[in-house]
Amino acid sequence: MKLVTANIHDRTFIGLIFNEDSVIDIQKAELKLYESEISPASLQACIEMGEKFVRHIEALQEWVAKEKERETYVYPLSAVKLQAPIPRPKKNIMCVGKNYRDHVAEMGSESDIPSDLILFSKPSTSVIAHEGEIDPHLYLTDELDYEGELAVVIGKKGKQIREEEAYDYVFGYTIINDVTARDLQARHKQYFLGKSLDTSCPMGPYIVHKSAVSNPQHLSIETKVNGEIRQQANTNQMIFPIKRIISIISQGMTLEPGDIIATGTPAGVGKGFNPPKLLKPGDTVEITVEGIGTLRNKVKEI
Repeated sequence: MKLVTANIHDRTFIGLIFNEDSVIDIQKAELKLYESEISPASLQACIEMGEKFVRHIEALQEWVAKEKERETYVYPLSAVKLQAPIPRPKKNIMCVGKNYRDHVAEMGSESDIPSDLILFSKPSTSVIAHEGEIDPHLYLTDELDYEGELAVVIGKKGKQIREEEAYDYVFGYTIINDVTARDLQARHKQYFLGKSLDTSCPMGPYIVHKSAVSNPQHLSIETKVNGEIRQQANTNQMIFPIKRIISIISQGMTLEPGDIIATGTPAGVGKGFNPPKLLKPGDTVEITVEGIGTLRNKVKEI
């Protein structure tokens, strides 16, 4: 189950990917089947419905598969413009730092491997969609970098979550590019400002429900810049696995439906090369996570 927020004919709708190349307009399909709209108009609100929404969508998808006349509520994927799945998250996006050993080494040394979770955040104003343009902020930085990451979307409210129960609180998964201004990060001695510039959080293209991901801790992740492979790893290389991340964060902080956690980036970021391979206007970044999809964004040409 792949869910999107999309736009067609100046109308924003919540959609379900169908046969990989099409998208179901959920509310329009509901009107035909039930003669009323059942699902909310935002994916955030749909996630807040919990398993009731999931069961409803599974039934809707089964009905659409049997239908012959779908043209009023099923569109070619190429005809719609995708937004970020949750275009404006209710909270900052939570991000894990230094969560792959090789990345820690390329940015410092093995001695920098953390013994405790490193957590920072990116504001919701930094979020852009698949195919959205990344502002290079040339007046502010000349060290713009990419970081391909698997992100977890929380599905239900929880606090002091035990590791063995952590996946019960997951709704699904998406992809994030944790775009970073390395010089700002170094100058301000912390992560937040250098990772919070407008357009510095490309997200999408889908949220894939957890039922479609058999083992999120064993997914290949690859980042390309202009077709060149820069990052190539597997989520099984995380220092802090997903269930531990969720448990640690939730010990004193309530997690809520729609919360997003980016789980860290592997080795191969631009700053880690000698000489560095940092982003410049016109570059295209593609991040592919096995079973989730490909997030593609171009750095705006000025």
